Amino acid sequence: VQLQASGGGLVQPGGSLRLSCAASGRTLSALGIMSWFRQAPGKEREFVVGLRLGLGRTYYSDSAQGRFTISRDNAKNTVHLQIDSLKPEDTGVYFCAARNAFPVGIYNRADIYTFWGQGTLVTVSS
Repeated sequence: VQLQASGGGLVQPGGSLRLSCAASGRTLSALGIMSWFRQAPGKEREFVVGLRLGLGRTYYSDSAQGRFTISRDNAKNTVHLQIDSLKPEDTGVYFCAARNAFPVGIYNRADIYTFWGQGTLVTVSS
């Protein structure tokens, strides 16, 4: 499975972005979970949101509640991350990650994901 992340860029505070993660080599329905992580400069990679692909259930981190929305486009085999009301602290590299089986209880751990995209940079600045 290969993941290709895109959609990052420079945006002013309060703006919006939609990130995309296109999967190839396997359909989304054959994967257990796809998630987004982000890594701010000088900080560890952190979980943002996950989508359990079989059930369609979503898992948001506390910091992502309300402004982040994960969705899927089965026709394009792509998962999107809509980010609204962007803040400077949202700046970082955003990575998509996937795993074949859904990791019960530990979906927010980066080390359990098998497939990773290359990351897309989001910069929130005026």
